[in-house]
Amino acid sequence: MADLLGSILNSMEKPPSVGEKEKKLAKERKAKLEKMKEDDRKRKNAFREKIEERINAFINDSKETRLKLENMDKMCRSIVHDIADVAGLTSFSFGLTDDERYVMLFKKEYAPTDDELEAYRRGEEWNPEIAKEKARLKELEEAELSSTSKKEKFVPATNYRDKYKKLIGEESAKEAAHNLTPNKQFGFVPSANKKDKRSVEETLNEIRAKKKLKQTANESNSEEATVSSSTS
Repeated sequence: MADLLGSILNSMEKPPSVGEKEKKLAKERKAKLEKMKEDDRKRKNAFREKIEERINAFINDSKETRLKLENMDKMCRSIVHDIADVAGLTSFSFGLTDDERYVMLFKKEYAPTDDELEAYRRGEEWNPEIAKEKARLKELEEAELSSTSKKEKFVPATNYRDKYKKLIGEESAKEAAHNLTPNKQFGFVPSANKKDKRSVEETLNEIRAKKKLKQTANESNSEEATVSSSTS
């Protein structure tokens, strides 16, 4: 019985070791990764071939000046930009969110204007006729504003003559408004109008003499008062 059981166990396949399990799992993961890479490569090649056909048709169509493609992911947009650059086209990506991003192609001779690009970036459709009308209206508005500003005459909020009238009277205000001589406006009197014809040095000498005379008189009065007190 023991020999029969032993022979059965020996005939059975031994369980794999831990190392062999890890090797098998790693091999499976590698095979799966290679398959994913191959599928991704095939998908990119298929997308590239499809886009190249559409771009070639666009280039050969003389009536078309721009080509708007459908929404696509970042990888596909990158492929489109590469093909457009090789084909000599101008390409831009538009869309407010990542899911709405798309690529628009332009022929070199029909490059978009800045206003057109701004409209696409805002998510708006571009209409050249409407854009021309808006530009024309804007020019008319600017011309009208410029003409109006030239015709309008500046009117001050207050009259400076009224200010002088309140301070020095109506007649004096009129004279001050017309006579801007600094000497009379700011209190400086010309030498011709001075009553005192003495020079500054003469005036100072006279003041000093008066002070000296006054001081002498005070000293004399003080001496007389001293003598009088001593006598009494």
